Amino acid sequence: MAKPGLSAAAVLPLLLGFLSVSSVRADTLLSAPLNVTIREIEVNSAVVTWEISEGDPVIGFAITQQKKDVRMLRFIQEVNTTTRSCALWDLDEDTEYIVHVQSISMGGSSPPSEPVLFRTPKESEKLASKSPDEVTMEEVGQAAQLRAGELIIIVVVLIMWAGVIALFCRQYDIIKDNEPNNNKDKAKNSSECSTPEHPQGGLLRSNV
Repeated sequence: MAKPGLSAAAVLPLLLGFLSVSSVRADTLLSAPLNVTIREIEVNSAVVTWEISEGDPVIGFAITQQKKDVRMLRFIQEVNTTTRSCALWDLDEDTEYIVHVQSISMGGSSPPSEPVLFRTPKESEKLASKSPDEVTMEEVGQAAQLRAGELIIIVVVLIMWAGVIALFCRQYDIIKDNEPNNNKDKAKNSSECSTPEHPQGGLLRSNV
């Protein structure tokens, strides 16, 4: 009696299907991001950077951000990008955070990177670490904008004053030019209002 079993014709399709699935998984498998680093750590923000293995068909990234000893997670994901950095915002001061990074491809996500732990500074520590003579580029830009605004205001005020002075001088010249005419008119009016004299030099007298 023949033992039951699968024929070669039945086994071949299963074997080919298994090999095709294995090849697809091998092609789409991504390596975890490398050299994950936290930079530009501020009181309420930081920047995470990473690298990827050469040849990985990466189309995006996913970041998990978690406070140490707290289960709540923040998940950040972005696709259709080749960037290798991401800003972390709205952080709490003097707090430890754990960050993982994953690469994303058309076939799925990579394993998470090694966890990176960092702490945000206190506001007082950040201010104390900054020397009095240290000036950031942002502060330089703000100072330049303030100076430019002040110069514009000064120029506008000077132009207004120049216009007022020019108007005053013009009115003064008009008044000064009209003074001889006014004097002549006054003299003429006073002569017309005076007592008429006799043609021979005597005063006219009325006959009683």
